[in-house]
Amino acid sequence: MKININRHKKQIAVLLDPAKISLDDIPSVCSHLNNALPDMVLIGGSGEINNINNFITQLKTKTALPIILFPGNVNQVSLCADGILLLSLISGRNPELLIGQHTRCSVALKRSNLSIIPTGYILIDGGKLSSVEKASGCRGISQSDIETIVSTAVAGELLGMRAIYLEAGSGALIPVSDKVIKAVRQVIDIPLIVGGGLRNKTDIKKALDGGADMVVIGNHFEQNADDMADFCRFVHDYAK
Repeated sequence: MKININRHKKQIAVLLDPAKISLDDIPSVCSHLNNALPDMVLIGGSGEINNINNFITQLKTKTALPIILFPGNVNQVSLCADGILLLSLISGRNPELLIGQHTRCSVALKRSNLSIIPTGYILIDGGKLSSVEKASGCRGISQSDIETIVSTAVAGELLGMRAIYLEAGSGALIPVSDKVIKAVRQVIDIPLIVGGGLRNKTDIKKALDGGADMVVIGNHFEQNADDMADFCRFVHDYAK
């Protein structure tokens, strides 16, 4: 399955963390997904995930939506998925998350049928210490330091990344601002993904207005699954 993050339309992805969802919950989760019809479903998290192959296999029996890996480490890579955001934490200086983890699965990914999207992952300060920051040992860049955020995004593009992901962190108190998003959008030509702390259509609209090509929502839907269809419809209607 060929997976694209499209620069010419607005998209939304739902992020599922298998560490928080039991196999018994999958039918209910997929019912919401199939009703909402996001552009893709991302699978991953910052903690330990056991038996990700089984989770994805069970998920695919209940939905035909594209299943894309959003791995926190090499143990979250599964060839059962349709694709992978091959994340490199370019805002940090942890070699394991820049390239180290990648080398442990690179040959298998090269031989697989997964659609691979190299993605420059940039942590942005979302107002609280995020699980990604705890796991990586890398702090998010201050939202006031737009110069560093922009130069990091441009460096990712020049290094060959096919997308840039601005991440405020799961459950962030402050989403990535439209000012930051707009500054990055003005200097890169590749797709721009924004996630973390998006809780309502106002937050989503600010991200899209700023120039985000895709918004990612996970934590909010864990407690408010009924919002999924409304948010997906809002994004898909945005450019009409």
